[in-house]
Amino acid sequence: MQTLASATRAIGAIAPDRHFGKVAAVRGALIEVEGLLGAARIGSQIVIGSDEGLVDAEVTGLDRDVAHCLPFSDPRGVAAGSRADLAAGQSRLRPADGWLGRVVDGLGRPIDGKGPLQLGPEARPIKADPPAAASRNRVGAKIETGVRALDIFAPLCKGQRLGLFAGSGVGKSTLMSMLTRWTDCDVAVIGLIGERGREVQEFIEDDLGPEGLARSVVVVATSDSPALMRRQAAWTTLAMAEHFRDAGRDVLCLMDSVTRFAMAQREIGLANGEPPATKGYTPTVFAELPRLLERAGPGGPGQGSITGLFSVLVDGDDHDEPIADAVRGILDGHIVMSRKIGERGRYPAIDLLKSVSRMLPECHSDAENAVRMNAAALLSTYADMEELVRLGAYKAGSDPAVDTAIRLAPAIENLLKQTKKDRGNAEQDLAQLAALLETPA
Repeated sequence: MQTLASATRAIGAIAPDRHFGKVAAVRGALIEVEGLLGAARIGSQIVIGSDEGLVDAEVTGLDRDVAHCLPFSDPRGVAAGSRADLAAGQSRLRPADGWLGRVVDGLGRPIDGKGPLQLGPEARPIKADPPAAASRNRVGAKIETGVRALDIFAPLCKGQRLGLFAGSGVGKSTLMSMLTRWTDCDVAVIGLIGERGREVQEFIEDDLGPEGLARSVVVVATSDSPALMRRQAAWTTLAMAEHFRDAGRDVLCLMDSVTRFAMAQREIGLANGEPPATKGYTPTVFAELPRLLERAGPGGPGQGSITGLFSVLVDGDDHDEPIADAVRGILDGHIVMSRKIGERGRYPAIDLLKSVSRMLPECHSDAENAVRMNAAALLSTYADMEELVRLGAYKAGSDPAVDTAIRLAPAIENLLKQTKKDRGNAEQDLAQLAALLETPA
């Protein structure tokens, strides 16, 4: 028995076989590797030697003896014939509480200069399946965001997934920074996918601040990162949120933006030879979106929740473009931001009449719903008559409902104005709106 045990230990100490191949061709961002037949798998990690160091890559496609790989960094220095080693396993993370207050890249490596990360006891895959539908809890109670327009007209609940739809320069990032600081949660996991490099430090120092960063993990893949790193950063954001959710915490997961994740997936699909479909987006884009977004939401029994806020950068202010349309059908509500409202000077520039929370009307009381619906009706009436009023074509007294809307709509709009330092209070704001609606003529 002792001899058998010794032999078992000796065999266990032997390093496993190492598979390696060589670079056959480099076509744009795509690196073709030969010699890994039967060993390479979709998602396998590859380490490629180059004149400027090692390049990490991932197998994204297979064609007979050729593995199609995309790099996580600039493949400069890679040549035909370069050695490509197949790493063991697929990308995994070992997050822990020590990750709070840290900034990492799409592979979970620290980029904030604060030293190595604490490793948790359990490794989890970066890309994981959503929880089974039948085993999930229901969406929880309403949570306060501090943004008056949302707390009154499109409230957010624990475990809900909400989309922020806006064109460029409408204030989407500013609104997300307000939600990051003010929304009630245990942990915040923030994914900055394809963001401008200069905005990362501004977001961390000005928008999050020391207090917000202390309860947050920030995942960054800037716009100059390869497509694979941008996609991986989105998966890493959800993987870390799942770690804290499984530990029983209520997580706020923000991602800016889902559109850039879709663009990264489009680049990957096109590089692998997928046919372009709607507006150049490949079929896998529309398959990956629900797999990503469904990972947020309520957990199972004994677990916490992931409340998801996902921004969508609508192309040319077209809110019916393919990504916006697909995401809107997956999430539990959508917040539409309007350039026209921003040009009028009302920020956050949320279009209340086009924004929807699918948690309504249950998450408001009957009294709160009555106030919300009365205010929305006034704003709708005013929007219908606004042009006539400005042109002087409407005569006061012609319609009492229009007269009331003209009198109260500007006051409602003024109530909804906020800056980054002006945090709302849902109970007080609803009371103030109710008193405003009862103001006599």
